Amino acid sequence: MGTGTGFGKTILIGDQFVLRGVPAIVSALPYVTEAAVESFDCDGWVLEDNRLEVPGYKEKKKEQQVESINRILDVMGVDAGKSPIKISYGGTLLAGSGVGASAASCVSLARALDATFDLGCSIEEINTVGWEGEFAYHGIPSGIDNTASTYGGLLQFRVEGKEKSFERIEVRDPLRVVLANSGVTADTSTLNDFVLGLKDADPGLFDQRMAKITGQSMAMKEALEDFDLETVGSMMTANHEILIDMGLSHEKIIELCERALDLGALGAKVTGGGRGGYMLSLAPDEDVQNSVASAFEEDGLAVIRASIPGESA
Repeated sequence: MGTGTGFGKTILIGDQFVLRGVPAIVSALPYVTEAAVESFDCDGWVLEDNRLEVPGYKEKKKEQQVESINRILDVMGVDAGKSPIKISYGGTLLAGSGVGASAASCVSLARALDATFDLGCSIEEINTVGWEGEFAYHGIPSGIDNTASTYGGLLQFRVEGKEKSFERIEVRDPLRVVLANSGVTADTSTLNDFVLGLKDADPGLFDQRMAKITGQSMAMKEALEDFDLETVGSMMTANHEILIDMGLSHEKIIELCERALDLGALGAKVTGGGRGGYMLSLAPDEDVQNSVASAFEEDGLAVIRASIPGESA
């Protein structure tokens, strides 16, 4: 039997526009999806998905998950018809929109298959397989989720033409964040078409917004390196205002962000593809982090409180 892990992630800025050349800032979360692969008496492969989930998430993503697994097996040259396997998922990462759950499953499976069949994959090859698996979930994945899931840490990620690159961002101390799930499962496979529709509707305004978000991302990177949390927070909130105007947030996310700010958070925004999923808030200290998290937990929301960046691979 072979096993593997993939980190969850949260995106601080640039989420939806990486494929438009906007540099995004992403951090691994200290929560992982674990995959195990073992020989099994079946036709092809069977799946046992034991991940905790936002209600309805796994059912909604079921067809995409099957397509993703088949794609990963094909890319890695594993013939489950000749070598039938059982795939099991578990771990500490809650399966839900906005925290890289699909990428974590892809990367963990790639690592488990690599270990099971002794394929000798490099970390770069694992990352590429993770990206290939993401096509089933995202239509055209940018590569940011699988990169964070594979490498961990705090990264600035960008796509220029066909080239993907990332730079590690070093921070003095961990950042305290709270993520809360809106309960709305977003369909990230339609995100690219939605963004293209925005561009086609008003190209000039779209380009202005891309330039604005690029400036915000660069300012946030500098603020992170200086450990200027107030500026990081203000960039998050200002970025969210743009996303709201573009229809990329959700009324529930907006409500949660406003509550987090009222409770002392330095900044708050939707994280991930948008239109549902998780919101992200930045706390100045442990007391505010606990206050925000506790308030959301009392409302019965799925909450992640974490210090980022998480581990690095």
